[in-house]
Amino acid sequence: MTDLVRERLKTVPTRPGCYLMRDRRGVIIYVGKAKNLRRRVMSYFRPGAHHPPKVRSMVDTVWDFEFMTVKNEAEALLTEASLIKKYKPRFNILMRDDKRYLALRADPSAEWPRFACVRLVRDDGARYFGPFPDSPVVRAAKDFVEKRYGIRSCTALSPDATTHAHCLASVIRNCSAPCIGKIDAATYRANFEEACAFLEGKRPTVLGEVAESMHAAAEKGDYETAARLRDTFFALKEMTKAHFVRKTPEMHKADAQCGLEELAAALGLPKPPRIIECVDISNLFGTHNVASLVVARDGLPDRRYYRHFQIKSFKGADDPRAMAEVVRRRYGPESTLTATSPRADLYICDGGITQLRAARAVFNELGITDIPTVGLAKRQEEVVLDDGRPNVFLPRDSQALMVITRLRDEAHRFAITYHRHLRDRAIRESVLDEIPGVGEAKKMKLLRTFKSVYGLARAMPEEIAAAGGLSPEVAQAVSRAVRALTHHEDVQQ
Repeated sequence: MTDLVRERLKTVPTRPGCYLMRDRRGVIIYVGKAKNLRRRVMSYFRPGAHHPPKVRSMVDTVWDFEFMTVKNEAEALLTEASLIKKYKPRFNILMRDDKRYLALRADPSAEWPRFACVRLVRDDGARYFGPFPDSPVVRAAKDFVEKRYGIRSCTALSPDATTHAHCLASVIRNCSAPCIGKIDAATYRANFEEACAFLEGKRPTVLGEVAESMHAAAEKGDYETAARLRDTFFALKEMTKAHFVRKTPEMHKADAQCGLEELAAALGLPKPPRIIECVDISNLFGTHNVASLVVARDGLPDRRYYRHFQIKSFKGADDPRAMAEVVRRRYGPESTLTATSPRADLYICDGGITQLRAARAVFNELGITDIPTVGLAKRQEEVVLDDGRPNVFLPRDSQALMVITRLRDEAHRFAITYHRHLRDRAIRESVLDEIPGVGEAKKMKLLRTFKSVYGLARAMPEEIAAAGGLSPEVAQAVSRAVRALTHHEDVQQ
């Protein structure tokens, strides 16, 4: 187990989610899911664990890993499948085909909307329900809502009397036959909205009706009907339990606004915080100490205002001190961000009471008293306060918790990505330390001239010699080393 993995294991939550294992080069080699991320990931690195050969080989290859949390186990399954198809990790031997899971699609803009089974979910303004791992569940749900709510099943863009001449759905499938005027547009639209509400899990009484019909059929001895209703009941229960509705941008904005209102009420803010800033600190045993600042506008991430910080005022691991430096560099009199970034209505420190007090101390030092500041502890997703009030535990299913944890996870991802970038750059640059004749001063001169190891790899040995004051032999050695490291073509012989 690497030191990076050992440190990362301390941050893994006990929530459902997916994890991505990376090798020394940063390549994703395995994607997995778990109902309890901490328990699953820890099991790979437990001393004395007896893994199968494939798993043991994978664990030996892991250099780093990352994780993401989701709402429940079913969503973790779908996220895992999506990540495997995207990255095709070499240790994943299952689910590597090109099959996509089924979803239901409904286009509200159509004159007579209908439901269709699709395998590709697009951002096209339509409403999507799914995807779901079990195709029969999707088809059973489609069949049920069509029959119960009279939704047409034909594929005609504009059904009319001509299309009805070749269709028997109004006779054998309970179709409301809008094509021949058996139902008006307003009533059909209302039925369609009720069908969508059912698929979103908002009509639980409908499931109760199916269960009652199933029991009634069984009591009458009609076991064939009871069995069919039983299969329908469990299929509908499974689909409405997960109800992964693909939300439109407008729906995301509405959820975010609801979350901001809930957050303002929970924290006692005078109004919903339109601009939220969240800061996360990342380091590995005190090296490459960095921070990330991410911003949400109206509850949704706004990447235009994301910022990285290399901690400069000290060396070592001290998160509260690093948090204080970030606040000072963000809001201090010498900050260049004050004029380019919007002022926060809520400032979130990723961490507990010590990080929060460090941030509040700097705000007080700067005379800034109108930016509410809180902490967000990872262990129980607890909102930490330092003003005499008890800490706040938001409901697990609240939109407010979704807003702040999504922003915290984004800050964590942004910090880890930057930390990994600096670490990898240091590893690449360390190759120069191994070449006799290249000291620290000459190494820094080369890196200042060519900007990076990749710039060195593109340079000719004569240019390297001139820039670094090196002999032709040493310049040739530098060129060979950096070209081999970056897999550059035409490696000097």
